[in-house]
Amino acid sequence: MDIRHLNAFIAVFEERNITLAAQRLFTSQPSLSVTIRQLEDELATSLFIRQPRGVEVSADARILYPQARRLVAEAQTLSRQFRQRDDRWPLSLGVDGDVASSHVQAFLRLAYRAVPQLQLDLQPGCGGDARLAVEELRCEDELFLPLWEDPFMLCLPNGHALAEKTQVDAQDLANLQWITCPQHASHQRLMALYNHCAAGSAGQAGSMLLASQWVGAGAGAALLPASLGESAGLLMRPVNLPLPSRRVGLCYAAQALENPALSLLHTHLQPAAAAR
Repeated sequence: MDIRHLNAFIAVFEERNITLAAQRLFTSQPSLSVTIRQLEDELATSLFIRQPRGVEVSADARILYPQARRLVAEAQTLSRQFRQRDDRWPLSLGVDGDVASSHVQAFLRLAYRAVPQLQLDLQPGCGGDARLAVEELRCEDELFLPLWEDPFMLCLPNGHALAEKTQVDAQDLANLQWITCPQHASHQRLMALYNHCAAGSAGQAGSMLLASQWVGAGAGAALLPASLGESAGLLMRPVNLPLPSRRVGLCYAAQALENPALSLLHTHLQPAAAAR
């Protein structure tokens, strides 16, 4: 028994007529009759009683009908599931550790709008066909498509004494305990601001993400990208001194655009990047 047999049975059962059922299935009447006889032989029962005009259904046919409908529906669902999977466009994407969750979520929304059939493999780190990263951390052979400008802000634990100030001046930095990220590429750009501090360092974090969590614990202050401060729920204030900014976007090798999903996504994102 196969789905073809069940579809033939359902058509005859519902039409009560071999000719009409054959028209419905776009097949010939003799071919449909053979299919029905094969099903009857397999089940060892008569399903239809031939009449001068049409057919009458047997008691066994009435038992078989709801089961046949269910089996055909399940087979169609299974078929659609695998066809849809075959139509998916695979893309492997790495995400750098210091990219804020808000930017990861925003990028995923953009990606699924651009490529609705996207089948995404999301991994932490530098692997994949492309990666969501900060421009200053891109490799030499990578191209960069900017998506967001991410300014640095003074990040403080909630309830800090500077919470009452809408903008922090240089003298306000003097007694802060800094949490710094010496291994990060932005550290040198922040040294001039750290020099305004006489109180010293509260500690060194291996990443900006860890620094934001450290600040949230109340151990000190840090100069961090606004996206990370916002994701950690930190108190953020602009500083009346020149602060750097970073750009977050898509890092990729030129040959990676041979991937259809990445190529379509890149084309969709270019207008947004051009506006930066």
